[in-house]
Amino acid sequence: MGEICQSVDSIFQLLVNELQQATKASEPNCREVADRLAQEVVRICSESKRIQASGEVQTWATTLARHRLQQCLHYYKLGSRRGRVELHSNLSAVVYRYITPSQSQSSYQARLTLIEDFLQSFYMEALNAFRRESQLPPTYSPQSVLELAEYMAFTERYGKRRIPLPGHRNQQLIILRSQTFSQQQPTESLVDFEQAAEGSMSDSDSAWSVASMQQVREQMVAQEPELAEDTLRQTVVKELIAYLEDRKQHDCIDYFTLRLQDLPANEIEEILGLTPRQRDYLQQRFKYHLIRFSFSHHWELVHQWLEVDLERNLGLSHRQWQSLHDRLTPQQVELLSLKQQQTSESAIAHQIGCTPNQVQKQWFKLLEQAWEIRNTQDSGGSESLDE
Repeated sequence: MGEICQSVDSIFQLLVNELQQATKASEPNCREVADRLAQEVVRICSESKRIQASGEVQTWATTLARHRLQQCLHYYKLGSRRGRVELHSNLSAVVYRYITPSQSQSSYQARLTLIEDFLQSFYMEALNAFRRESQLPPTYSPQSVLELAEYMAFTERYGKRRIPLPGHRNQQLIILRSQTFSQQQPTESLVDFEQAAEGSMSDSDSAWSVASMQQVREQMVAQEPELAEDTLRQTVVKELIAYLEDRKQHDCIDYFTLRLQDLPANEIEEILGLTPRQRDYLQQRFKYHLIRFSFSHHWELVHQWLEVDLERNLGLSHRQWQSLHDRLTPQQVELLSLKQQQTSESAIAHQIGCTPNQVQKQWFKLLEQAWEIRNTQDSGGSESLDE
């Protein structure tokens, strides 16, 4: 304990210097956040028998401090809105398979609604834990971007804390909370939208109805404007999930939701309860459906999001565009030209002398050729749905 106490000042000064260099926050704000991070490091190192017995308490303290700092700066750089989106996405992916709606409301949207309800309550729990562990007053709320980043980083760590269970097992805290939440759900919850819009609630309303009504009202009156890029990405994700649902590929949806969070293969296997071989099979099946989705009915949406639409020559350089033309048949060249002119599918079919179904197949092949050229010849590293 003596060693770590002697290093508190050096850890605090390290954090202050880094925060002042990496953020635009005021010096007092940087010092407040640095002090809380330093105190957390001290507490962890003091309570950990493994760290105390290692003989390298100072090294552990410095490593932990830098780790906490990087987490905080990660959310700071994202900003308040993008940071909230990322935190929400990360935690949603963890609890997705543990929160299940009733049989009468078993749709994907019903599950998303339940996840929203759960995470709102979890954020409040995390804020209370942050206040308690940082010895802050019960009324404390983050005011600056740096303080919000500090809270979001804490919330992510708090949710992923390992809680010991009987039989030498452990589980992440947020998973335990989500399982309890799911088990406690009523079979049905109805909300009067007119009443919610007016903000009126009667004494007979249950606590659940009041909470639901309040959430509906907040969504109706406090929607934040979304960036076009985020909106387009969310639309692609929503459409792909709907596409998979229509084909009863629910395990692919689970895989996709986790894959969006850039989780490593071993974590995906643990969460989904799969062997490496089973996970590999699921991944291949998902990629098959992803390709069908990307090159068929939803090709315009996907290519627009990846910034490889027809207005950008399918994301090809001049040389690659010429290489594509060299590979095409005269019929495909005409098809491509008509697509660029935004000609309807039925009109294209009539003009090139084939059926609409044949037009779709020809276009599918053409997009595959463009995709292959783009990803094998001086690829520009476009964003990918599965990478």
